[in-house]
Amino acid sequence: MQSFALEQGRDIADTIRRGQALDADYIAGGTDLLQLLKDNIRNPSTLIDLEGLGLGEITATSDGLRLGAMARMGDVADHPAVRRDYPVLAEALLASAAPQIRNLGTMGGNLLQRTRCTYFRDTASPCNKRLPGSGCAAIEGHHRTLAIFGGSRHCIATHASDLAVALAALDAIVHVQGANGVRDIKVTELHLPPNDHPDIETVLQPGELILAISVPAGPWTGRSHYLKVRDRASFEFALASAAVALDIADGTIRSARIAAGGVGTKPWRLSAAEQALAGAPATSDSWARAGQLATEGAAPLPGNRFKVPLLQATVTRALQQAGGEA
Repeated sequence: MQSFALEQGRDIADTIRRGQALDADYIAGGTDLLQLLKDNIRNPSTLIDLEGLGLGEITATSDGLRLGAMARMGDVADHPAVRRDYPVLAEALLASAAPQIRNLGTMGGNLLQRTRCTYFRDTASPCNKRLPGSGCAAIEGHHRTLAIFGGSRHCIATHASDLAVALAALDAIVHVQGANGVRDIKVTELHLPPNDHPDIETVLQPGELILAISVPAGPWTGRSHYLKVRDRASFEFALASAAVALDIADGTIRSARIAAGGVGTKPWRLSAAEQALAGAPATSDSWARAGQLATEGAAPLPGNRFKVPLLQATVTRALQQAGGEA
């Protein structure tokens, strides 16, 4: 690890000014960034501590949730209103990491965590995300855990966040502030697919800071579920996951929201499966049909082709858990 300066802004505006420096990083809980520093993947000259800014609120109203960027993952998962009215969010957080990590990790930091691709975290290997133009070792190498959606010839790394998948299914909004003021970004539009520039991972501008995340209330939030399939039961990233939220009335599905994790270069909304469920009966046949459509547009490689049937089964089971098996 290289040496760095640690700074703290006087307020949000001063913090953002400091964050616009070319070689500066924000640090919140530090559960991801510190590992990147130790492995010499990131070497900023300055870290800007966000602890003093507050931004830790967890507010539930009839309109929805507002979660401060510095709210701890464990606190959000344990909040009574989240557990009761937004189970998919609590379940995704509880599946994310060990309790020690959840007690440190923040909502904003989790959304912005870097990929767990082996080659990204191995500085001896080429990686276009870490060093643009160096190549992607995963495409011809070990890619069992990597993406079947959204990849390019430059990168097939999966996005690691369980939380982001649940927020994508709930149509959450990220509130950010930068040099040009405050703006709102849909979670589904926050992360970028790799295309020709896998090193550019989000739409955030230099120095922009996540302030909070809003989750709108709706009849679908209470009937929701997060299912994560992984190689081992704890402290492991998803091979495939599904976040589902259903609005059902009188046995008919009025709307469905489905997002997948562990399979895409960003949290992946499954629009074909959602459309198939709208207006359909809430039955096992409908869940199975949606599961089959979950992999529409997938482009697996030989080493991760198993993710196609795995995701289909994961989505089907998550829908059964949320909607019942009539």
